[in-house]
Amino acid sequence: MPLLKRRPFLLLDPPKDLNPDEKVFQVRFTNEIFQDYQEYLNRVNLYRERVWTCKVSGKSKLTYEEALVSEHHAAEKAQQLSRELIAPVLHMIQYRLELNGRKDGSLSACKILKVIIDSGNTKMYEVGWIGQDNAVTNTSVVQADDLVIRKKAHASRSMLKIYIRESTSQNSPWIIHANLAKKYGIRTEPPKDLLNGQGLPKLRSGLENGTTDDVRKKLKKGEPIDDLLLKPTADGPSLSKRRPLSTDFRVPVDSVGDLLMVWDFCMSYGRILCLSPFSLSDLENAICHKESNLVLLVELHAALFHLLIKDGGGYFTFLQNKRRKLKVTLVTWAEYLCDFLEMTSKEEFSSSLSTVRRGHYGLVHTAVKLKILWELVDEAITTSAVRQNIDEKIDQQQAIAASKREVASKKKQEQKLTMEGVTEKEMSQTDAAQNVNESVNGEVVDKEGKEKKNIYANKMGEGKVHPRHLGTEMEKQSVQSNSLGKDRYYNRYWFFRHEGRLFVESADSKEWGYYSTKEELDALIGSLNVKGIRERALKRQLDKLYYTISNALVKRMKDVTHKMLLEEAALRRSSRVQAQSKDNPSMSFLKYVNKWKQN
Repeated sequence: MPLLKRRPFLLLDPPKDLNPDEKVFQVRFTNEIFQDYQEYLNRVNLYRERVWTCKVSGKSKLTYEEALVSEHHAAEKAQQLSRELIAPVLHMIQYRLELNGRKDGSLSACKILKVIIDSGNTKMYEVGWIGQDNAVTNTSVVQADDLVIRKKAHASRSMLKIYIRESTSQNSPWIIHANLAKKYGIRTEPPKDLLNGQGLPKLRSGLENGTTDDVRKKLKKGEPIDDLLLKPTADGPSLSKRRPLSTDFRVPVDSVGDLLMVWDFCMSYGRILCLSPFSLSDLENAICHKESNLVLLVELHAALFHLLIKDGGGYFTFLQNKRRKLKVTLVTWAEYLCDFLEMTSKEEFSSSLSTVRRGHYGLVHTAVKLKILWELVDEAITTSAVRQNIDEKIDQQQAIAASKREVASKKKQEQKLTMEGVTEKEMSQTDAAQNVNESVNGEVVDKEGKEKKNIYANKMGEGKVHPRHLGTEMEKQSVQSNSLGKDRYYNRYWFFRHEGRLFVESADSKEWGYYSTKEELDALIGSLNVKGIRERALKRQLDKLYYTISNALVKRMKDVTHKMLLEEAALRRSSRVQAQSKDNPSMSFLKYVNKWKQN
């Protein structure tokens, strides 16, 4: 049933003193019965207000009826979960609450061992502090105010992705590390359908044994095969040499993924966060800076905190228990950060918590700063505002995709009609007896074609979208940045709309690099072997987005050159007049102002 202000809403029971002949008022979609017309109107008006939330999807700002429809659609989607996952998921969420107690200034998992009542009838609790493997490490006595009950953290999508990558030695197909397979009793022999069918193991074993008949057959038919099976041959395609990657990041190389994810989220959902755009370089420079109250980082944290507070979830409840004022400012933001770190109660943040408490956020290690922001973004993604925005973007994408299909279909029809007209005209020239009829028919068809084209033009004009720009509109409504594809060694390639670089992530996600020039992009495309299944798909995507990516690379390179000239000018000026650090373009992150901030 739909939720009212995120809480269950109970429907009214039928009146007990109802007479069989009495005239009543019934709400159509809830079947509630009212004897008083004004009470009926009040209830109907409440159902019409946009204060309802879909219990299943979390969509908010709906009418009651819209929430009912949303729940129905969401329930249908929920039934698509793989049957083998249903039992483990239900087992995972049943009674998923955990007790936490305040210990040494932070929250830690614990369980109550004994209730102690002193002479003044005040309750105290002896608790056991829980360490690894759910074992009690030590005990202490705490007050009731020191205990907090909250939902146990579930495994998020991003957490699962990281764990899967960390636990596997290859991903096509997935093969987990031998020590994990042994520990959890998972079989290591490949399934028979992979060994006996057309799967990769059979091809690889054939290659190892020197029998490459299957590979040759596939190549002869022009079918892509696994890239690692391709060997250089004299008559093979001529591939260009790939340029070396640039790796001059300021953040640790294994933290680049966190940096990109945080920045991309802020760029994609800036309006919801009330956070105006900033460059990736500005975020990177700010994160590496040792100052504790940089405006860019304060505004970024504050925007995420406000989103979590407004959502009314776990963080909001945690702050209420601490009786915090729900207003994050330049002065108080570090307190809210400490609260968040307490709530997450992760060991990796424990030392940083005390550093932030002492007012020295700037001294926290760069990698830890990014991990904290990553955790905040991970929480923000689950809020109803972001989920609703994602749903809206998906709906818009589907509408744009439908428009693209309509454009393609109409083009096809127009071409068909034009061809029919040409054919008939040609026939009329060869058959004098039917000259008049054929000419008339050809003219009618041509008019029909023009009429259809004009109708379509009017329709697209009403929608304010030119068919040529549908691809751009689709890109604008993208939910998140997706990998363009992988090369033969499973390295992933990423392009972000607001950043003029093509990023490359290693298969184990521990190394990153980038290409920044059109020449490097051309060399990359020329080095891809289209006979391999991964590089063929990657080349198709790069070809499709070539002008978008190459234009972005050229634009950024011009900006970088201009910036370097300005820096040289600032350096020459500083030798004569002591210039302020903010005048240097590389310090532009110090000038950040949040233009979308709401008071």
